[in-house]
Amino acid sequence: MGRYRAVCQSCGREFASGFHPICDCGGMVDVEYPLHEVRLRESRNPLERFFDLLPVRHEENLRWLGEGNTPTVHARALGKLLGLDKLYLKDETQNPTRTTKDRMASVVLSLFQETGVREFACSSTGNSSTALAFGVEQLEGFTLHVFVGRDFLHRMNFDSSDRVKVYWVRDATFVEAHDCAKAFTRMNKQVTGERGFFNPGRREGLKLAYLEGVLDMPEPPHWYFQAASSGMGVYGTWRGAQQLFRLGLSWRLPRLACIQQATCDPMVRSWRAGSRITRPQDVVHEPTGPAEAILRGDPTHTYPHLHDMVYQSGGTFESVTDAQIYEAQKMVLELEGIDGCPASATTVAAIKKMVAAGELRRDDVIFANFTGGLRTTEVTPQQYETLSKKELLQDAA
Repeated sequence: MGRYRAVCQSCGREFASGFHPICDCGGMVDVEYPLHEVRLRESRNPLERFFDLLPVRHEENLRWLGEGNTPTVHARALGKLLGLDKLYLKDETQNPTRTTKDRMASVVLSLFQETGVREFACSSTGNSSTALAFGVEQLEGFTLHVFVGRDFLHRMNFDSSDRVKVYWVRDATFVEAHDCAKAFTRMNKQVTGERGFFNPGRREGLKLAYLEGVLDMPEPPHWYFQAASSGMGVYGTWRGAQQLFRLGLSWRLPRLACIQQATCDPMVRSWRAGSRITRPQDVVHEPTGPAEAILRGDPTHTYPHLHDMVYQSGGTFESVTDAQIYEAQKMVLELEGIDGCPASATTVAAIKKMVAAGELRRDDVIFANFTGGLRTTEVTPQQYETLSKKELLQDAA
């Protein structure tokens, strides 16, 4: 039996069972493991291999979707061009839906299986909902409601169906679509809000790319790079890095680098201003940019958590331009044969920028999570329901 404690990070309340992403006091509920009892297993299934470090108590509730075991590439050609001898890319384009979000979906659905959640609602810029929809279609007993902002319908790589229902909120941004998903759950009590960043299944699932990668590498990284929207992947990674360190499986903690695009970089702006919170003037109300997967203009609720971790690690937030993203995307494809999406390419663009600025040394071990690839097909969901943000929020109120 896996063991963990679900504890509110604000008031200390412990939850013995059920799905509780947010405490009654408003604090975030996080998970803690008895590391002296943790044992890694020999298994191709990462959910079994790292079972003692996942928020699932009973192994029979695991719902693996076939993701994981992706290549940890020593990018020698790319590193030579950039002036780095030890550059490693975690090639998450090899997952079933071509993104690291498949790891999140497996753990979220395992957690939901155990806690009795069978019908749930989420919002997404595309990758998370595609991964969750893939999982729900593979498994019996779940129903998913996906709320999509006006600019992201083309990124939903699945069709609406009896078990996956798509709602296009034609007058909503991504953040507003998230508000609509919450309103929908208030009106439909049988539907649980999936809660995004605050779902511990997401954060704990996304750390698995780091755990796999570091255990594949000859030495642990000095720096870890990942594109950041809400930042749940970086949050999970820092937790995973600390766990490996305390288990004696890694002798170094990485400095965290959270990367955004210059057209939508609210976290970067707040960080550079020395602010622990997202300042109102840093919010991007109408975000645009080539890295659509990370077009989150208002990280007000998540940035404080990311700020504290990045500060603790001695890391940074960095932004890159559209031109730098496209250049990096081309370099990775030509030199390493990895066909990545623009969000993935932000990491390599930032690495190049920081090398030029003298912030990275040739012999630093650099680990970048290349989080996803371009999909060969894009499917516009059929028979989706079109909603009005204003009408839905009024009805929920």
